[in-house]
Amino acid sequence: MKKIITCLLAGILMVTALVGCGQASTVSAAEHSGDTKILFIMPDLNDVFRISLSNAIMSECEAKGITVDLVQSGKSVEAQYSLVESAKSQGYSAIILKLADASTALQMDVASNGLPIVYVNNKPKDEHLEADKYIYVASNEEEAGQLQAEYVLNKLGNPSSMNVIIIEGEPGHSGTIGRTSAVKKTLKDNGCNANYVFVDYANWSDSKAEDLFNIFTLTGQDVDAVFCNNDTMALGVIEAMKKNGYNYKDIPVCGVDATSNGCASIQKGEISFSVLQNAKGQGAAAVDAAITLSKGGSIKNIEYATEDCKYIFVPFEPVDASNVSNYR
Repeated sequence: MKKIITCLLAGILMVTALVGCGQASTVSAAEHSGDTKILFIMPDLNDVFRISLSNAIMSECEAKGITVDLVQSGKSVEAQYSLVESAKSQGYSAIILKLADASTALQMDVASNGLPIVYVNNKPKDEHLEADKYIYVASNEEEAGQLQAEYVLNKLGNPSSMNVIIIEGEPGHSGTIGRTSAVKKTLKDNGCNANYVFVDYANWSDSKAEDLFNIFTLTGQDVDAVFCNNDTMALGVIEAMKKNGYNYKDIPVCGVDATSNGCASIQKGEISFSVLQNAKGQGAAAVDAAITLSKGGSIKNIEYATEDCKYIFVPFEPVDASNVSNYR
């Protein structure tokens, strides 16, 4: 059974019989779904990757005959806490959760009343994870930034220095932190003295990224490469480059996620490079983990699980003009 509940939640939240909330029609699942029932909490679906991940999780549950309820909590920590706290009494056997604030994982662990939590898309601190109970399923964010930097270094002939712009995603988000820090570390480790001429947050938005690049043009500085934490922001940078006469053929612009629009841009010779964050792979792994943990099992035999049984890291895949046709 697949059920989507969307509403603004406040106070003590119940995930059933919510008055005044829009609810999609229920899709029948296989009769052999067993007693597994998953509460899937997302702050919102205002980002291309979050939509893809949510679709993957819902589809995987449907394919496996698992009951799942998707609730959009907004960015309220209190709303998420109340949902997690009431999940056990509502008959759920596991929770899949995208934290509104990664620093609140310990609160969610305590609120879960012993239910396993599979965190997705916003990484908690390691000390707030517990083997085979509170785990994290995603891709290793540092790998994305490393792949971006390695691509640019190779494309530009391993320069000893360059002027760099970084357009970051959401402040405090693990993807923002991991991708940005890995770009900087990889450039440094390869002997490149990077001059960061402009670094700012665009909150995953193409229009905001375009505005930020427009602001950069007013500084009168040169730029050799632009690293964006996702494809949507990279597309915004490309639009600003076009309007301001910058040659994106010579100034590589990198993104992350290998979205359909991002891949189309690569095929047109605009965005130079992206990294596929495999939403389907992450969704399947998250559901497998939730089912396994709900039955008291271990994730050790799930593909890409780490030895400490706290993480499942689905690999990133580099995408450029040479292989982009495989991702369209």
